Amino acid sequence: MLERGGYFMKKSMGISNGFCPQTLFVYGTYNDDGKPDFGLFCWVSYYWDETLGVMAAICEDKRTRDNIRRNGVFSMGLVTEELLPLADYFGCKSGYDADKMKLDIGIEKGQVLAVPVLEKCPWTFELEVDKTFQNNGADIYLCKIRNVLADEAICDDSVSFEEKLRMIRPARTVGNTYFSWDGNAVAKWGEPMKNKNIAHYIDQCEAAKKD
Repeated sequence: MLERGGYFMKKSMGISNGFCPQTLFVYGTYNDDGKPDFGLFCWVSYYWDETLGVMAAICEDKRTRDNIRRNGVFSMGLVTEELLPLADYFGCKSGYDADKMKLDIGIEKGQVLAVPVLEKCPWTFELEVDKTFQNNGADIYLCKIRNVLADEAICDDSVSFEEKLRMIRPARTVGNTYFSWDGNAVAKWGEPMKNKNIAHYIDQCEAAKKD
């Protein structure tokens, strides 16, 4: 890498967040028929307004956005390396596909809000939309955190944050690629869902369509 006078040399480039890894979350909502739906998102940050809040954005037509607009609540579950194949499926499969949620997965209800929660997710926010900003087709939500659901293993104060993160191993994304907690590339978007277990469920859905 070139240096000049002790500083890294820089050049202008196109607008991008290409070297800003983003944490992945699965949003859980209920459809108007009461059935759960999950989608994969990473446009997430935090803000402070007397207490910690979550800022999230959805920038195109999606079932998740329809449900949030109607219900005003959703769950936001941290995606781990273990959950990545399922999360990738949720991100690649349209929520408008009637067969999307025909999967044998553990789903429970939020403890404070009427939101679906993935049983295997180690950290989940229950969120209530406080304010919505709409601009050029994008919805930006400022959300109140009404509850946090966490696995007992990461509630142990005697265990350091480093150890807890190593235990749950959150996944991240940058450049249309998923990365492991330790920074190694795992797969391109759309590849983890080909994991044999997820593929099995998808094949079952496809077979059901033909019956």
